[in-house]
Amino acid sequence: MKNLILYALAIAPLFVSGAISADLEISTHCSCDENTNKVKYRTLEVNGVNIAYREAGNPENQTIVLLHGFPTSSHQYRKVLNQLSDEFHMIAPDYPAFGNSDFPDSDKFEYTFDNLASTIDAFLEKKNITSYALMIQDYGAPIGFRIATAHPERVMAIINQNGNAYEEGLGAAWKDTKSMWANRNKQTEEALLHAFSIEGLKWQYTHGTRNPENIDPDTWNLDYLKMSRPNAHAVNLDLFYDYRNNIKLYPKWQQYLRDNQPPLLIVWGKNDAFFPESGAEAFKKDVKEIDYNIYDTGHFALEEDADKIIPKMRIFMRKLKL
Repeated sequence: MKNLILYALAIAPLFVSGAISADLEISTHCSCDENTNKVKYRTLEVNGVNIAYREAGNPENQTIVLLHGFPTSSHQYRKVLNQLSDEFHMIAPDYPAFGNSDFPDSDKFEYTFDNLASTIDAFLEKKNITSYALMIQDYGAPIGFRIATAHPERVMAIINQNGNAYEEGLGAAWKDTKSMWANRNKQTEEALLHAFSIEGLKWQYTHGTRNPENIDPDTWNLDYLKMSRPNAHAVNLDLFYDYRNNIKLYPKWQQYLRDNQPPLLIVWGKNDAFFPESGAEAFKKDVKEIDYNIYDTGHFALEEDADKIIPKMRIFMRKLKL
C-alpha cells in the first residue's frame, strides 16, 4: 500500500501538466471500431470456385478493391488493410490458383486474364460491391482494366502501384517472356522456370530496393510454397503466355482513360525491372490530372515504402468525398 501511495503521488504532477490527460483524450475520442476494422479472412463461392479474400473496415464507407500481382496474393496488401480500415472499406481477393483461393484443374478452369477478370468481376457482383476505387499492381492491372472498361460507372478512382497499360512500360525483364510469345516451345518455357524458384521469387521482391534487408522474407517464402504445388508451373506459364493478349487491349484501356478521366493516384517503384518509370509516365498522355508519386524502390513498392504510400492513399481517397 505504501508503494502504491508513493506511485500515485509521483504521477500526480503529470495529470496537472496534462501529459497523461492528453493521452487519455486521444484514446477517449478514438472512433475506431476494433471488430469492424479488424481484417477478416473469408471465402465466397463463384461459379464453383472458392475465392478467398481479406476484408476490413465498415462496408458503409468508401470501398477500395485491392488487386494483387504475380506471384503473390492479397497478402501483399496486409499493411494497407491494417492501416486504412479505420476510414475505408477494403476488400482484397485472391485469384483462382493464387493465395488461399481454390486451384482448379486447367481442364475445369481456363487460366487466362479474361477468365480471371470475369471471375473477380462476378465475385464483386456477388458481394454487391458496385462503387469502388481500384488499386492495381502487376497482374492487378489487366484484371482491373478489364473490370473498369466493363463497368466504367462503378470505378470511382484508380490507385496504381506499378500496374502497366502502355507498351513503353514493358521493361527489360520481359525478354524471355517475349521469346515465348514469339514461339512457345519446351526451350522457351524452360527459360522462364527460374521465376518459380526461391531465388527467382526473392529477386522479384528485392531487386531495385534501397536495402534488401527492408523486405520481409515471408513474402517470397509464402509464394514459393504456393508455386511448389502440382501443376502450378504449368498454370503460370499459361498466364505468362496469355499476357500477350493484355498488350492487344492497351489501346482499349487507354481510350477508357481518355473518355472517363478517373481520378488517378500513381505510387510507382521506379526501379521495377518489369514495369519501369516509363510506364508511369505514359499515363500522363491520357489522364489530365494525376497525383504522381515515384519511389526509389522496386516492383513491390509497398514492401519498402508503405509508410509513404499509405498516407498518400488516405489523402487521395478523402478528396473523392469532396
